[in-house]
Amino acid sequence: MTQSLDSFKCKTTLNAGGKTYTYFSIPEAEKNGLEGVSKLPFSLKVVLENLLRFEDGRTVTKEDIVACAEWLKTRKSTHEISYRPARVLMQDFTGVPAVVDLAAMRDAAVKLGGDPKKVNPQVPVDLVIDHSVMVDYFGTGDAFKKNVELEYERNGERYEFLRWGQSAFDNFRAVPPGTGICHQVNLEYLAQTVWTKQENGEEIAYPDTLVGTDSHTTMVNGLAVLGWGVGGIEAEAAMLGQPISMLIPEVIGFKLTGKLNEGITATDLVLTVVQMLRAKGVVGKFVEFYGPGLDNLSLEDAATIANMAPEYGATCGFFPVDTDTLKYLEATGRDKDRVALVEAYSKAQGMFRDGGEEPAFTDTLELDISTVVPSLAGPKRPQDRVTLSDAAPEFAKALKEIKGTGGPASVPETAQESRFVDEGATGVLDKAHQRYAVEGKDHGLADGDVVIAAITSCTNTSNPSVLIGAGLVARKALEKGLKVKPWVKTSLAPGSQVVTDYLEKADVQKDLDALGFNLTGYGCTTCIGNSGPLDPAISKTINDNDLVACSVLSGNRNFEGRVNPDVRANYLASPPLVVAYALAGSMHINVAEDSLGEDRNGNPVYLKDLWPTTEEITALIRSSITEEMFRERYSDVFKGDEHWQAIKVEGGMTYGWPAGSTYVQNPPYFEDMTMEPKPLEDIENAAVMGLFLDSITTDHISPAGAIKENSPAGQYLAEHQVARKDFNSYGSRRGNHEVMMRGTFANIRIKNQMVPGVEGGVTMKDGEKKWIYDACMEYQEAGRPLVVFAGKEYGTGSSRDWAAKGTKLLGVRAVIAESFERIHRSNLVGMGVVPLTFKDGESWQSHNITGTESVTIKGIADIQPRQMMDVEVTYADGSTKTIECLCRVDTLDELEYIKAGGILHYVLRNLVTG
Repeated sequence: MTQSLDSFKCKTTLNAGGKTYTYFSIPEAEKNGLEGVSKLPFSLKVVLENLLRFEDGRTVTKEDIVACAEWLKTRKSTHEISYRPARVLMQDFTGVPAVVDLAAMRDAAVKLGGDPKKVNPQVPVDLVIDHSVMVDYFGTGDAFKKNVELEYERNGERYEFLRWGQSAFDNFRAVPPGTGICHQVNLEYLAQTVWTKQENGEEIAYPDTLVGTDSHTTMVNGLAVLGWGVGGIEAEAAMLGQPISMLIPEVIGFKLTGKLNEGITATDLVLTVVQMLRAKGVVGKFVEFYGPGLDNLSLEDAATIANMAPEYGATCGFFPVDTDTLKYLEATGRDKDRVALVEAYSKAQGMFRDGGEEPAFTDTLELDISTVVPSLAGPKRPQDRVTLSDAAPEFAKALKEIKGTGGPASVPETAQESRFVDEGATGVLDKAHQRYAVEGKDHGLADGDVVIAAITSCTNTSNPSVLIGAGLVARKALEKGLKVKPWVKTSLAPGSQVVTDYLEKADVQKDLDALGFNLTGYGCTTCIGNSGPLDPAISKTINDNDLVACSVLSGNRNFEGRVNPDVRANYLASPPLVVAYALAGSMHINVAEDSLGEDRNGNPVYLKDLWPTTEEITALIRSSITEEMFRERYSDVFKGDEHWQAIKVEGGMTYGWPAGSTYVQNPPYFEDMTMEPKPLEDIENAAVMGLFLDSITTDHISPAGAIKENSPAGQYLAEHQVARKDFNSYGSRRGNHEVMMRGTFANIRIKNQMVPGVEGGVTMKDGEKKWIYDACMEYQEAGRPLVVFAGKEYGTGSSRDWAAKGTKLLGVRAVIAESFERIHRSNLVGMGVVPLTFKDGESWQSHNITGTESVTIKGIADIQPRQMMDVEVTYADGSTKTIECLCRVDTLDELEYIKAGGILHYVLRNLVTG
C-alpha cells in the first residue's frame, strides 16, 4: 500500500485483545474537516475509509475524500472514485478463465520483453471449486461419491491447470472440489469482517472488503463485509493492483420492522424483498438494511437477503456490524482476537449498529416483516413472487402464456381425481386431461408436473433454519407414510460440509435420504444448470408432447433454459417447500390447501400437518450446531481429498498449453499486441447481428448449461473426437475460447427478433437463417463489424465475463440498448466493446429497425465519457436516419480501457513498462 497522504490527520491506533492496531479513523477525519460524515450510511463509511487509507494524490485525491462528505448534500452518484478491495473471491467457472487470462498475460509479457513474474495477484485471491459438480446420480447413498468421481473424470484438465496456478502464482489459494459453495465458505471461514495487514512495521486494521467473480458475492454483506460481483475481467484488474473505478453510489435504506410470523421462512422474506426492490429500481445502487426488525433476524437470515442482491438489481445489500455479527464469528470458530478486533474497530469507527441510527440515505422504503406470507417466485424471474396459496392458479395462467398457440395445456381439472391416473405403458393416459405415458414407467406426465425438486444454492443452504425445517418436513412426511412422486428428481447440495454435520447430528439427514434428498455434492448445482439429465424416458415424453415440466428449487435463479433444457417453468422456494412440492408432484396442486397425499389409513395429509414450528427448529439448531464443527471442517480446507492430492503439478512460471486440450487453450486477446495501442476508429458500415427484447440475461448471452450435439460448440467438440457423453457443460469449458465463442448467444431460449418465432442462437444473413457463430465468422472474414440492439435491462443476471468476452470475439463492436445491468455494461467496456443507450422513450422498435440495416457510429475516434454519439442507420431501401445515443463509457478509467483495447491490455502494458 502506498503511504497515505493523510490529509485529514486521521491515522491513529486502537487496542483490541491485547494488541495495538493502526487504522484510519473516520471520527478523527470528521473532526479535521470532513463535516457530517458520521451520518453517512454504514456502507459508505467503508468506502470513505478506503479512500482515506489509499489517498496518494493521484488515484485518490483529497477532493475524492471531500466528495464523500459532499454526498450528504445531494445523496446522488456524481463523483468518480478509485476503490481498492482487500481481496478477490472466485469460483471455478469464472475463476478458470481468469487464471487462463493471467497465464496468457505472462506469455504476452515475455513477447513484449517484460518480466512474467510481474503478472501476479497483488491482493489475496481465493478460488473455490464449486461450480463443476453435476447431479448425475441422485436418490442413493453413494450419489455423492459417484458424482465426485465423475466430476474429476470430466474436469481433470481444468483441475490440473488450477493446481498449476496454485503453485505458480503468489497470493493465490484454491479450495478443492467437494468443500462447499464459495459464498458459504466465504461466510463461514474466509471472511473476517475486519482485515489486517503487516506493513512498515505496523499492523494495519481496515474493513474486510472484496469483489468476486460471482454475482452472489454479495452474500457476505450479511456479515458486514462490503463485497459485490464483478466480471472476471474487472476482478483480474483488481488482482493485478488496479483500482476499481466507480461513482460514489446512491444508497437506498431499507427499513425492516416487526418479526416473522410462525411458519414463515427467510426465503419467504427474501422473495418479498426482491419483489419490492425490483419495483423500486435499485440497479447500480447500494441497498443498506436498518431498523428494529434487524434485531429479529439471525445473521444467516441477513446473509440470505444479502445473497440475492443481484436478483433485486442492487450492487449490494449491506448489513452493519452488530452483536449478532460478533456471535456468528465466535460460533463459526473465528479467532477470539479477531472477534475482539471486529468489536473494537467497528465501535471506534462508528460502524457498529446499536439500533438508534438513522443514516442519511438517498431514498428509503420499509417493510413490516410480520406481513410476509409463504411465497414462491417464478416461473421465469426471481422478482416474480407469488403467494403459496396463489401458486397453482398463477401457474395455470403462466402455462397458457408458455404454451402460446402450441395446443391445449394438459391441466387436470380436479387434481385429486386425475393427476395420477394411468392406463398402460404407452399412449395418452386420462385423455380428457392430457396425461401422457412414460415408456417403461407406471406413471404418466402432464403439464405442470414437478420433475426436479432441488435443495440447492448458496441462498438457502447457508441457513440452518430452513435446512433443519426441510429435514423436519421430511420426518413428518415419512411418519405419515408419504412418498415423493416417482417422476421427481430430488437432490440435496449443501453449501458446506458443516451442513451435513448438523443435519446428521439433528438426525434429520436420514429422513431426507428416505425421501430421495440424499447428498449429491457440495456445490452450486441445479441453480446454475448443473441439474444433470432427467430420466431419458421422462425427457422423451416431455419433448415428444411439448409438455411444460417444472422445477422447484431453493436457489436464486430461475431464468429460462437455465435449470434444465427439458424444464420450462422454474420456481424458487424455501427448502421445506421443495420437499412439499416433491411430495405433491405438480404445480397444479394448491400446496397451501390441497392434500399432498394420504397417510397409511387413507386420510388426507396437508402441509399444515407437516410444517414444523419455530420452536422445534430452534431447539434442533441449538442442540446440533457447534463451534467445533466449523473449526474441524476448515482446519485444513486447502488440502482436498485423495482425488485432489493425486493431481500432478507440471509447468513453471509460464504454462505449457496442451495442444489437444478441449478445456484450456491460450486465448487470442493478445495476438498482434504492440506496446502502443492503435488509434480508435469510428464504427463504419456495421451489420446487425441481433435484435433483442427486454431482460436479456447473461444466461441468454453467455454459454451456460449443457452443450447440444447439433450446436456449433457440439460440432466443434465432435470434430475434436470428444464423445457426446463427455461434452460436459459450457461452464466447465470456460477456459477454451473456441467452445465459448460458439456458445455465445446460443442459449436454447434466446429469441433474436431478426428471426421471429424462433428460439435459439440464430440470426439472418443475406436472407438466410444461420447459427449466430457461423454468421459472425463470415462477417469477420469479410472485415465487417457488428452491432447488437436490445431493450431494457440488457445483461441482467450473473457476472458472466464470457457474455462480454464472447461478444468481443464474435466481432461485435457496440451494443445499443434501452438500459444495461451494471456488471455486464462494465464487462463490455472491459473487453473494448462500446455500450450505448437510446434516449428515454426510444428503442430499436421505435426506429423501425429490422436487422437488415447497416449502422455507422460516429464519435468513437475521439470518445469521451458519457458523451452523446450519432448512430447513423441506413435502411434496406436506402433511406437513412441519425439516432442520438448516450455512450455508456462512464469514467475516465473506462475511457483508458477502451483506448487500450480492453482492461487486460491496459494492465499488461503498465506492468511491462512499470
